[in-house]
Amino acid sequence: MNGGEKLYIWQSGDWPSWRYDLSALTGLLTEVSRAQGLLIGRLADVGMALRDQASLAALTEDVVKTSEIEGEVLNVESVRSSIARRLGVDIGAVAPVDRHVEGVVEMVLDATSRSAKTLTAERLFGWHAALFPTGYSGMNKIAIGQWRDDADGPMQVVSGPVGQRKVHFQAPPADVLPFETARFLTWANEQTDMAELVKAGLAHLWFVTLHPFDDGNGRIARAVGDLFLARADGSPQRFYSLSAQIQRERKDYYDVLERTQKGTLDVTGWLSWFFGTLGRAIASAQTTLDAVLVKARFWQRWAGMPLNERQVKMLNRLLDGFDGKLTSSKWGSIANCSPDTALRDITQLMELGVLQKTSGGGRSTGYELAG
Repeated sequence: MNGGEKLYIWQSGDWPSWRYDLSALTGLLTEVSRAQGLLIGRLADVGMALRDQASLAALTEDVVKTSEIEGEVLNVESVRSSIARRLGVDIGAVAPVDRHVEGVVEMVLDATSRSAKTLTAERLFGWHAALFPTGYSGMNKIAIGQWRDDADGPMQVVSGPVGQRKVHFQAPPADVLPFETARFLTWANEQTDMAELVKAGLAHLWFVTLHPFDDGNGRIARAVGDLFLARADGSPQRFYSLSAQIQRERKDYYDVLERTQKGTLDVTGWLSWFFGTLGRAIASAQTTLDAVLVKARFWQRWAGMPLNERQVKMLNRLLDGFDGKLTSSKWGSIANCSPDTALRDITQLMELGVLQKTSGGGRSTGYELAG
């Protein structure tokens, strides 16, 4: 920025007086609220155990995808195990503890299951510390549990190789953060007649515009948004993942965010995108719920069948959507057993009518769930 040039919304004279055309958003708001109601209503009829499984699936996806947006790949089984342990859901074998996984899980669960709690600086600092348990982001030591100090220069969102960097956004300077974050938190906690879905969209945008930490701002912004979505749902359980939908539409997310942050304080366009993405996230959750119900019906059908731990593990892998063709060699590799043991496991399940050979040729025989 040169000589007082104003490029970003936080430099506007009336910042942060958000404006939006509610009449232009009413249709989308109505659609999303209806979709929320249909999903929650469907879950009300399936029983507590299945609701727990649906929530576990949604939270697992949320934790994995909010990290994936930032280029960090977490082990899905470790995430699922960590969440299940905290929710008291029995999933059988428990994956080893991963401190990086634990931190993201702690943040997401605190934001969503305790959404009614006041949002404070200390709470945000706790989320930040949980995300970076070693005090490092990659190879770089960062300030943990405190606002950034800009010791290495302005906070910028950039892309491209060194020497050809493009600046997409520059955040407010560190010296105004105590005032700006206090103003944000006051707004976040005050009772207004603003719809919680609108507040969720604005909270996400406002926080990520402040970019108050050295790192982790995107993940914390999405957690802040999820906190308000949980309030809108009126439920401590989560059954859909906005982060997963954002990951699927990652380019659009960054494009609309950059346009908004370089635009005016009229954020109708941002909210329109936010509600549209939220609607698609809820639609995707219906598909996830279908899969949970299929899995539940499967185990109800085969309840009491004498299975070993390997067979249970592999059947769950198939029910969750196995990538590629399941062969006896893959079975042995995943279940950590010999080829002979793998073939015995498979043969027994075929005799019981649980598995069948896949159609089509190939050098190796594949197997799938029967029926």
